[in-house]
Amino acid sequence: MTAVITIHTSKPGRTGLTALICLALLTACTPTGSTGTTASTNIGAPIIGTNEPPPTASNTEVPPPYALSFEPMPVSAPPQLVAEAAAITQRFVGTLLPTLQLAIASGGPVHAIEVCAVQAPQIAQQLSEDTGWNVRRVSLKTRNSSAATPDAWEVMALNMFDERQRGGQAGADINVAEIVGREFRYMQAQPAAPLCLTCHGNDIAPDVRSVLEQRYPDDMATGYFNGQIRGAITLRKDI
Repeated sequence: MTAVITIHTSKPGRTGLTALICLALLTACTPTGSTGTTASTNIGAPIIGTNEPPPTASNTEVPPPYALSFEPMPVSAPPQLVAEAAAITQRFVGTLLPTLQLAIASGGPVHAIEVCAVQAPQIAQQLSEDTGWNVRRVSLKTRNSSAATPDAWEVMALNMFDERQRGGQAGADINVAEIVGREFRYMQAQPAAPLCLTCHGNDIAPDVRSVLEQRYPDDMATGYFNGQIRGAITLRKDI
């Protein structure tokens, strides 16, 4: 006997979704030498020829992997919020990059490590205070895990960024915007530029590596190549 169950779901922000589940239920076979009468199994009735208890609603539910769990699809992001978030990320990069360039010019890469450690978080904090958004940087390979560890949504986005970059898309063009619960969230990929590779690449000078090891004993943010996604600027705002 085959039972076909069709489930229709419709929630705001997603189109109707139809899941079709086909369950093959094997009934008791005709015993050898019988007159052809078959026994059927019903909820609440004992199973003939066994000591098993009657089936109940709890032990007849569809087990994994057939049990389906539907997550809400993302709601379209308002264009005005996307534009606002993109402008804030440009302000972040437009402030940090010249600061790093000046640090390297005045004190070399070792001085840039100090700038990245101190001034980058300060820039993010100042932008947060000025705009009312929460602004920070995250990465799958953190240098400072206490400040740059991504949450579950950010991990998903960063993995997607990696896939898009490997597919040939330029890092500067990679971003994502989504309404998640009561928040608007936005992330802009940060590709590794030649300047970044001084402290994040494969060929790191011994004096720079020594300072990194002292300041960040659990540092994972090295080994990048030019253009690879090193992390992202992540923004969120209550709506």
